[in-house]
Amino acid sequence: MIKLKAAELRSTNPKSSDLKNIKKNPIYIVLDNVLDTYNVGAIFRLADAVAAEKVILCGQTETPPNSKIKKASINTTEWVEWQYASSAKDAIAKLKIKNEKLKIVAIEQDKRSVPYDRYEYTFPIALVVGNETEGVSREVLGMCDAIVELPMWGVNISLNVMVSLGIVLYKVCSVI
Repeated sequence: MIKLKAAELRSTNPKSSDLKNIKKNPIYIVLDNVLDTYNVGAIFRLADAVAAEKVILCGQTETPPNSKIKKASINTTEWVEWQYASSAKDAIAKLKIKNEKLKIVAIEQDKRSVPYDRYEYTFPIALVVGNETEGVSREVLGMCDAIVELPMWGVNISLNVMVSLGIVLYKVCSVI
């Protein structure tokens, strides 16, 4: 097992030639007013881990450069492609115009949701996660092709947005 210290983790500095050789997966990650900068940074790490095409930061979501996002991302903000959109609704509409085959899937607890492990994921895909308190906005949920959720068997009724996204991302990648 490789054990790295925090300073070693944060010193990753990939060569531009290495970055060009990474085959991006047709995965877009849309953050609908995610407010916690730790979550935003951790989502950049997830995007890098699965070689996602792009992270789209929407609404009140903080954007790089931001020292807290940079620290939580372990510098992945430096090479993971991202953009800002004034709203998730606008971001999704533009993604759909760009690619009609794109499936929009929200990760959210909702009466219309299906268990994340029973949904048939296809590419290209955009995964939408929402605000830590309010979730994905109703307006955005209405634009989605599907809503998936993770089962909860304990006392707590939800998981952290970054944790939920990570679980679903790795399920999505299992179909590649």
